[in-house]
Amino acid sequence: MRPRGSLEPAPPFHDPAQSAAAVWDVWLSAVAGTLQIRHSAQLRLRELLAWARERSPFYRNRYRGIRVHEARLEELPVLTKSELMAHFDAVVTDPDISAARVRDFVADPRRAGHPFLGRYAIWSSSGTTGEPGLFLHDGRALAVYEALHAVRFRRLTSPSQVIAAWLAADRYALVSVTGHFAGCASVERLRLLYPWLAGQVRIFSILEAQAALAQQLNEYQPTLLATYPTVASLLADAQRAGQLAIHPREIWTGGEQLTAVQKAHIADAFGCAVHDDYGASEFLAIGWSCERGMVHVNADWVLLEPVDERYRTLPPGLASHTTLLTNLANRVQPLIRYDLGDSITWIDGACECGSPLPAIRVEGRCDDIVALTDAGGRAVKLLPLALTTVLEDAAGLFRFQLFQVGASALVLRIAPEASGADMARRSQRALDGFLRTQGLPNVRVEVETAPLQPHSATGKLRRVVARPGPGGEQACMDATRCPATDAADK
Repeated sequence: MRPRGSLEPAPPFHDPAQSAAAVWDVWLSAVAGTLQIRHSAQLRLRELLAWARERSPFYRNRYRGIRVHEARLEELPVLTKSELMAHFDAVVTDPDISAARVRDFVADPRRAGHPFLGRYAIWSSSGTTGEPGLFLHDGRALAVYEALHAVRFRRLTSPSQVIAAWLAADRYALVSVTGHFAGCASVERLRLLYPWLAGQVRIFSILEAQAALAQQLNEYQPTLLATYPTVASLLADAQRAGQLAIHPREIWTGGEQLTAVQKAHIADAFGCAVHDDYGASEFLAIGWSCERGMVHVNADWVLLEPVDERYRTLPPGLASHTTLLTNLANRVQPLIRYDLGDSITWIDGACECGSPLPAIRVEGRCDDIVALTDAGGRAVKLLPLALTTVLEDAAGLFRFQLFQVGASALVLRIAPEASGADMARRSQRALDGFLRTQGLPNVRVEVETAPLQPHSATGKLRRVVARPGPGGEQACMDATRCPATDAADK
């Protein structure tokens, strides 16, 4: 048991002075240059390593015999999500935190955005690697994420622009999975901290039927719209078809692969700028896309290591098997060389946009939109995130793949370790119920137990695969290359 008196007070869940200091730091880094950014990151890394070894029993044991003030990052052991979840209580640096208390907190979706123990944010991740995760962030980390979003992603380069953005009376809409996921929880936190913004900030569920979602957005008329690329693409289709009639001045995308074709389609349909960011439950603001289409890493606050299947560092120009992430901002749940699962490629040399921050290409989540046919012969498109959310939340199923094998036929493949008659029944019932809400009671769902097929490059599961047509069912199930990546490569 750690002596409670040895733990320094956690940073406040929200502190205006702390937020202002984070914004100032990010502004200074923007003009400091590459060498200063690297120097700041190394100082923060040394502080993090010392903190983790002193305050976390897990890291104290893991780093026994390692001179952390001298060790190179690549010499330290890798942390996997399985290890993090299995040793949750020992990893965290606050003895008041336990996995049991965290799971009890997230069991209530009404608590999304509320502070855990009065001082921490909790975000859950989906099971794209077959296992969900729970991540805590302290007030300092939250201030850093918000500063990175404002200064770099939103390109607010002066205090007057920040104030103007607050006073712009924008109507912000997040079309998302609801619950304790990072995006939704962050918006709910904003509504909690600033009640006067409640009418200007709304969350719309992707589980809504498309007609109902379009009607809600038409009534709200957002000026800023944030969502996943697949959702934005479907909304762009609805806008062109006249079912949706909104006029946002900016659209923000994230959470999935955004191809150049998708970006152009969305921008053309809405007649506005489309900005893409790269983030995760482990670090909300990893990077942002510039006007040249490159993703710039916020390397003063987060370290990324592209590695092969044996965790060996790869040089620029090679796509990684996975990526190791080190969060330099968060002290409550230290993530040091954490296996993020994404495939990235470092870009050699400086970007033409002039940013001193390093640039990467990202191969993120790339599940398919499913286009099914209802009993009347009309096409109904379903979002992959909606389908996976239904199976995770309603059935408790995380190890699966869903294949479209015909115009009105799906096959749900459950991993052997997650199978069982009860799981199969729950999963089928959850899918059937969701399909009925979408006007697709005619769609046939078959459930099978078989090994899953992870993405050949990243190791992540393509959990929703839609490839009906020539080649039939086998061609669909043999697919391992991400179509979104193919489009991006072209």
